[in-house]
Amino acid sequence: MTLQQLMYFVAVANVRSFTRAADQVGVAQPTLSRALRALEDELGSPLINRGSAVTLTPAGEAVLPLARRMIADSDMVRTTVAEMVGLRRGRVRVGATPSLCIGVLSDVLRVFHARHPEIAVELAEDGSQPLEAALVQGELDVALVIVPPDGVDPTLHTAPLLRERLSVASPRARRPLTPRGSMTVSELARHDLVMVRRGYDLREVTLRAYAVAGVTPRIAVEGGQMDAVLRMVEAGTGVAVVPDLTFIGRPRLRRTVLNPAIHRTVALARRADIAPTPAVIAFADTLLEHMSDTSASLREGTTDVQVLHRHRTGRELLG
Repeated sequence: MTLQQLMYFVAVANVRSFTRAADQVGVAQPTLSRALRALEDELGSPLINRGSAVTLTPAGEAVLPLARRMIADSDMVRTTVAEMVGLRRGRVRVGATPSLCIGVLSDVLRVFHARHPEIAVELAEDGSQPLEAALVQGELDVALVIVPPDGVDPTLHTAPLLRERLSVASPRARRPLTPRGSMTVSELARHDLVMVRRGYDLREVTLRAYAVAGVTPRIAVEGGQMDAVLRMVEAGTGVAVVPDLTFIGRPRLRRTVLNPAIHRTVALARRADIAPTPAVIAFADTLLEHMSDTSASLREGTTDVQVLHRHRTGRELLG
């Protein structure tokens, strides 16, 4: 049974004429008749009384409303897909680490929503490892993640976007941590530290740097999200190792460079075996545009961030 056969049947039922129904659907009458015979053979019962007057059998009367509903549903499928392709409907599930939500994603989502107000956006804020797991399980469409030394899950497609330095944040209202504007991890160990919660790559990188330097962190507070950590630093609770992007728009924070430098790479990740939807491609386009517009200002004064992407379109970025 095909939708075409049902369309032929509904056409005959509507006009009660094989000739006029064939004209209406744009086929020869013999073609329409053969299709209806095949439909009746498959169902095991005649649907149409073929006499001087075309009428429906009891089976035909029962099938007619069902056929009309199935045809209407098929039209709705076409309309829905057309609307999604045209970005008049859809959904994007985006994940990002807290620092990237603050430093990158907030502006990207503002522009994306202004351009595509009918696209629903769902945001997940978490560490890179939980975000990778959510991508693998199909709970997210794309995510901004930190690339660990051993790489991301092999089932994911990743496109590097940024390489940024990690620096020490302290309250600007207090005196500088060092007179030279830079410090070693051993010097950092003399200050109270505000630490993000477990599961964030930033925590692991910071603790690894302390271990390499052979010193122990003096943790004042731990377990917060990035925004809470930054607020505690501004209030003078302690200092924190944070990505350079977080200093943008934070005039109450002072940036002190770590030597030797610690960097991290940010990538856009998605499941490699699932084709991106038009809405996801549009999001990637907006992300690329934002990175291109801000690449110059990112390196001015308070940050050390290098834009890595070499893609012209979101489709290229998503692979």
